[in-house]
Amino acid sequence: MSKQVPETIKKQVKRSFNSKEVKKEKNEKRVKLLKEIQSKAFKRAEKYEKEYLEQEQKLVELKQKALKEGSFYREPEPKLAFIIRIRGIVGVPPKPRKILQLLRLRRIYSGVFIRLNKSSLRMLHFIDPYVTWGYPDVETVRALIYKRGHARVNHQRKIIDSNEMIYDKLQKYDIVCMEDLVHEIYTVGKNFKHANSFLWAFKLKPPVGGFSTVKKSFVNKGEHGNREQYINTLVKKMI
Repeated sequence: MSKQVPETIKKQVKRSFNSKEVKKEKNEKRVKLLKEIQSKAFKRAEKYEKEYLEQEQKLVELKQKALKEGSFYREPEPKLAFIIRIRGIVGVPPKPRKILQLLRLRRIYSGVFIRLNKSSLRMLHFIDPYVTWGYPDVETVRALIYKRGHARVNHQRKIIDSNEMIYDKLQKYDIVCMEDLVHEIYTVGKNFKHANSFLWAFKLKPPVGGFSTVKKSFVNKGEHGNREQYINTLVKKMI
């Protein structure tokens, strides 16, 4: 006479089977999602490259037109800046120290993107002796995010190792991949605040050859203050 299988064993087997089915279903959904993200990423990367190229060509055409007419072309005011802290905490007055904390520049050689407007320019005025900053081009923005980019996930610093991480946190802002993130930061889009908050402050290394003198401004053959487009050269040395 065969023994009857206990009810508890039956339930365990059923739970185990259901668990495997659920796990298999989740894995299939994840693989499908990753393929969709990858497909979107390729299409958007092509779209953005075309957009950047058109902007560059348009700028050249406007400059050539102005030259032919015997006038000057004034470029639009920059909307994006990248700030690097180049001095430590010794001797920093309370107000500049507070602003550096608000901007997440708590350590020397840390860097952040910032939207340029009246209030941010005022803050830069107060912290000018402790930072250097300028206007990054798209290649600099891309290099920083790809090579030094870390995300803020549950108040922890996590390396951005997949588009899935970006999708999970920023999909509601239509930012689903690395190139979306680069584009949103570079163009200072409508969701710039959310994209920038997602990024942890960049940890850079000392520049090759070091700084000449951090106590003089860039215009006076020093290092601190606004170096405009020359920030791109400095960032390359610090990535």
